[in-house]
Amino acid sequence: MRGTTDTLRHHFQGWTVDNTREQERAELHKTIWRIANDLRGSVDGWDFKSYVLGMLFYRFISENLTAWLNAQEREAGDPDFDYADLSDAEAESAREDMVAEKGFFILPSQLFANVRARARQHAENLNEVLSQIFRDIEGSALGSDSEDDFKGLFDEIEVNSSKLGPTVLKRNEKLIGLLDAIGDLPLGTFAGNTIDLFGDAYEYLMQMYASSAGKSGGEFFTPQEVSELLARMAVYGKKQVNKVYDPACGSGSLLLQFAKVLGKGKVRQGFYGQEINLTTYNLCRINMFLHDINYEHFHIAHGDTLTDPAFEDTEPFEAIVSNPPYSIKWAGDANPLLINDPRFAPAGVLAPKSKADLAFTMHILSWLATSGTAAIVEFPGVLYRGGAEKKIRQYLIDNNFVDTVIQLPPDLFFGTTIATCIIVLKKSKKDNSTLFIDASAEFVRGGNKNKLTRANRQKILDAFGARQDSPHFARLVPNSEIAANGYNISVSSYVEQENTAEVVDIRRLNARIEEIVGRQAELRAQIDAIVADLEGEAA
Repeated sequence: MRGTTDTLRHHFQGWTVDNTREQERAELHKTIWRIANDLRGSVDGWDFKSYVLGMLFYRFISENLTAWLNAQEREAGDPDFDYADLSDAEAESAREDMVAEKGFFILPSQLFANVRARARQHAENLNEVLSQIFRDIEGSALGSDSEDDFKGLFDEIEVNSSKLGPTVLKRNEKLIGLLDAIGDLPLGTFAGNTIDLFGDAYEYLMQMYASSAGKSGGEFFTPQEVSELLARMAVYGKKQVNKVYDPACGSGSLLLQFAKVLGKGKVRQGFYGQEINLTTYNLCRINMFLHDINYEHFHIAHGDTLTDPAFEDTEPFEAIVSNPPYSIKWAGDANPLLINDPRFAPAGVLAPKSKADLAFTMHILSWLATSGTAAIVEFPGVLYRGGAEKKIRQYLIDNNFVDTVIQLPPDLFFGTTIATCIIVLKKSKKDNSTLFIDASAEFVRGGNKNKLTRANRQKILDAFGARQDSPHFARLVPNSEIAANGYNISVSSYVEQENTAEVVDIRRLNARIEEIVGRQAELRAQIDAIVADLEGEAA
């Protein structure tokens, strides 16, 4: 393995993710996934993900802190300074400054590289050593501004779990292998753009775990090509935004697309998100760090967005993206307070208790800035179902909040094959119409899922920006027509699909049939004559 990683390290130092390096990127991904699978042994892959991703995070913050300190000291005139070589006593003097700047503190002896180098010396108690280190890292943020950002980040790495092995020695063998495997990944040093390698590796691992976990995997991960499309629509025509938000942020892949689309410095006041699942909430915060989003620039909350929303003092948001869970149950009218909630009250009705989709939509609309844009992945039923959902659609259309509805291809998401859709909301539109885009055929088959290629995404984005009719693909529909159609906003109701059936010329077809019948008669006569001759000879 070491020979392979040495070769890869040579190729990947200073690597930039772009079209010319996709082969190298694919090779790195293949190596990462092989290591993760080989290492887990008999441990379920979904359970083992927390160990791989958590240890990747541990290595990241160790190298990130070391690189930052080394750069400071070398700039100050000490070219040979290396924080990893200091004694713990010497490092203590820098604790306060480190926590203020980076949000955490790690003693030199507790750095990933140093722990890995001595791991076999601690074969009998490595699990306890790591457990203490993780407690110390989280504890270093206590009482500081970063406390909430670090609290519980290592909870999912259960170093004493029987999942790793039946005995302490077996568990520690697995932990040693994990340290070596993560340490050998060719992720480079923290110079230039190599930070992105950690984030890219993390997102790739999450994608692979999601794809192999079935339905549960799709609950926390949105495919990157869909995430990018949503982010580009939410910031269309803008070079920077104030704050971005996702009320059901999962592992954070959607939020982080803003950093890729605009650049990290172009989201001025930070990334905001809320996630109800505790494990996924931890994954999201780790994902932020691995993409080099500093603790003071992201704000991720744990809890139920619909009934206990975070950031009430922070909204509105200029750009919102979300892929909320499809048709889940929520309190609805069983909670008498919700009908008076300023997020839901304007529609005069609550989303059904069995289908919270449009409750998320109303929440997002409420927290959207006047000049902002929201792009939401939706279950297709919200476009046409009756009852309370129809009344909510009527409110959205009559008040001209629906900017665009996009039909996506089937089988894009993990855990489901349904053809989802995107609803784009705006509060300040220039027309009183809704754009419908039929992108159901915009995909290629990749592995066992459909994928939106760059060309597919660009075609959708071009139609979104042009806001003009395009035969069999896009149509700008007056809201009055939608009202007359019972507030049905299914794309198929407004964009006529192209008829790909071959046009048949009836006259030519009849002539051809007549020719065939005549030829058949001629052949039959010839056959009869041959049979008659044979019968005559036989007589």
